[in-house]
Amino acid sequence: MRILGIVCLLLTLSGCGSLLFYPEPGQLFTPEKAGLQYREVTLTTADGLKLNAWWLAAKQGVEVKGTVLHLHGNGGNLPMHLGGSFWLPKNGYQVLLIDYRGYGLSEGEPSLSGIYQDIDTAFKWLDQAPEVKGKPLVLLGQSLGGSMAVHYLVQHPQRQTQLKAIVLDGAPASYRDVGQFVLSTSWLTWPFQVPLSWLVPDGDSAINSIAQLKGVPKLIYHSIDDPIVPLSNGIRLYQAAPPPRVLQLTRGGHVQTFADPVWRNVMLRYLDDPQHFNGLRRLGEIPNYPAPQHSEDEPPESPQ
Repeated sequence: MRILGIVCLLLTLSGCGSLLFYPEPGQLFTPEKAGLQYREVTLTTADGLKLNAWWLAAKQGVEVKGTVLHLHGNGGNLPMHLGGSFWLPKNGYQVLLIDYRGYGLSEGEPSLSGIYQDIDTAFKWLDQAPEVKGKPLVLLGQSLGGSMAVHYLVQHPQRQTQLKAIVLDGAPASYRDVGQFVLSTSWLTWPFQVPLSWLVPDGDSAINSIAQLKGVPKLIYHSIDDPIVPLSNGIRLYQAAPPPRVLQLTRGGHVQTFADPVWRNVMLRYLDDPQHFNGLRRLGEIPNYPAPQHSEDEPPESPQ
């Protein structure tokens, strides 16, 4: 019980942020290593912090179809999440990928309230960016980035009207469930995972907000193999979300969705017509809307 008391005290003093956020400082590489055109962008938040971001331009010579705001998960920093959106520029989508406060080269310390400010700052930057004007805007939220996006959009309904679609990938339904998982990974806290997880504030969780996310189409990816955020999270979010919405089951690890070209093509086809696209007939096999199109430099995908 003494250990439990010490752990509870530490969690209370830290505001349980250590259960949700695992930022990595620095920047191991830039998109240039992946052969992408990009520029570094500095965003200034309402409370005066400077955030680091990357702007990935659409591939030269490709028609610009829209802009994607990419909100990554709770660990690492920008280079570690480039795999979620590196493929979009060659397909006509320009991308703003931001590091939240305390991540990578961004200033400050992460917190839920602070990161909502960071998301708002990203939207305000997009409001002013000349490259974005007149183009459809899409929000891609992976893991905790998806959960935070849902709550933010419900608190800022005017932002919902700006979006052509929302794509969630491996998003937790509940912050408390994330906390319980983290506690379950340590021998010290495993016996106390249930009581300690109740110290994590859960009011902002996506499951409590997504029912109010009306009007904007939603594509919810979730892997049946996800070892970190179980499939039940994606199912709960889909059931609670108002239409139009699609639950697309995938295979593979947590937010490894876009490592597979099949799921990249699913998102591209979805963005062509979010109001009507309804996923795959069979998992990873035959798209039923629209007919698949393959570029000259990319062979057709094999059935999964």
